[in-house]
Amino acid sequence: MELKEKLVSSFLAFENKVDVDIDSNVHDIRSKAFSDFENKGFPTKKDEEWKYTSLNSVLKHDYNVFPKSEESLAYKDVKKYFINETDCYNLVFIDGKFSSFLSNTTHDGLDICVMSSALTRPKYKMVVDAYFNKLAGEKNSLSDLNTAFSHEGAYINIPKNKVVPKPIQIINFSTGTEKEILIQPRNLVIVGENAHVQIIERHQSLTSNTTLTNSVTEIFVNKRGIVDFYKMQNDLETASLVDGTFVSQQKDSVASVHTFSFGGKLTRNNLEFSQNGEHCVSHMNGISILNGKQHVDNHTLVEHKSPNCESHEMYKGIYNESSTGVFNGKVIVEQAAQKINAYQQNNNVIVGDKASVNSKPQLEIFADDVKCSHGCTIGQLDESALFYMQQRGIPKKEAKALLMYAFSAEALKDVKIPELKTKINEIIAKKLDVKLGFDL
Repeated sequence: MELKEKLVSSFLAFENKVDVDIDSNVHDIRSKAFSDFENKGFPTKKDEEWKYTSLNSVLKHDYNVFPKSEESLAYKDVKKYFINETDCYNLVFIDGKFSSFLSNTTHDGLDICVMSSALTRPKYKMVVDAYFNKLAGEKNSLSDLNTAFSHEGAYINIPKNKVVPKPIQIINFSTGTEKEILIQPRNLVIVGENAHVQIIERHQSLTSNTTLTNSVTEIFVNKRGIVDFYKMQNDLETASLVDGTFVSQQKDSVASVHTFSFGGKLTRNNLEFSQNGEHCVSHMNGISILNGKQHVDNHTLVEHKSPNCESHEMYKGIYNESSTGVFNGKVIVEQAAQKINAYQQNNNVIVGDKASVNSKPQLEIFADDVKCSHGCTIGQLDESALFYMQQRGIPKKEAKALLMYAFSAEALKDVKIPELKTKINEIIAKKLDVKLGFDL
């Protein structure tokens, strides 16, 4: 049975299985989303947005949509995947199901809990009706598929004037109890006026069994709200991820999404920002360091709809062996969006002889009083700089690593959680296969 056919039968079973409040619009939203997915099907390389990324190797597996058994995990076995030095709120999911044992949630002045509660309890109905699927709806077939099966994930609602005192970690574990599994987490984040929150998200396989994660996150940032969202992507080479993140900003808000792609078989990041008020600021930073036959595709979109706004985008990539990188960044400046400052940069270093990069920065400007720039570079390490370092006693391997670290470090400068920055630096050193002899 092809995966699409299996999903059709699974959706019918899913609709009969999950609880949905009788007055909720969620049932109709799910049904329409699945109908849209059936009509569109999975994206192929014939689609312009998927020109350089094929899902054929990912979709050939016979995924289990609903795990047959529930697996429990001990904290000592997964401790290394947490930001241990920082006190955090934790939302942990095991094979798509919420783990209360590994999580600590709160309703004390703010809501940090799970989507299954928000989608089924009457007290959340007004919020769900106002926000759920308002950004991800009809964006693409994989977002539609996630919406159709949406049930579990993180629900974060930060009220007006609230600064969340510690970061929130969202961790999705795949245990390997199923030979091949499809997981579809759905996150909803609402940041009230003058509120501030930091969020870390991670998807992690614990065995070499095949995993496909189709994740969607909707983020709403109200007036003067601030959100810092960090995506840690360092999974096993049997795990693939399609991640859709959609951000809506209101006047004077600041939203930052940082994407660190170091592992996984195939990773596709769809990141879209919509600026809906004056003086919005959007930041998108990313680092990709790949080996083997890993493939990372970063697709970004910023829609400037209001005047006097800014967007800053920087993606760095280092590609070794036979790995492949894709970057497609689009900035749209509508006619009403005068006095926009939009910056976009994609820089890549090819280390392996068989590695490749496809980069396509785009600007679509319909306003006449703007400051917009974009650029792309694809090259190799500076041989003269490498020779200079070797002349001063630095071994060639360490010299290469230092140059590559220096190249990528610029995209790390805006990470505001010190312990997270340290962990990322440790991962970078491991990916570069050296022990860098200085305090990172």
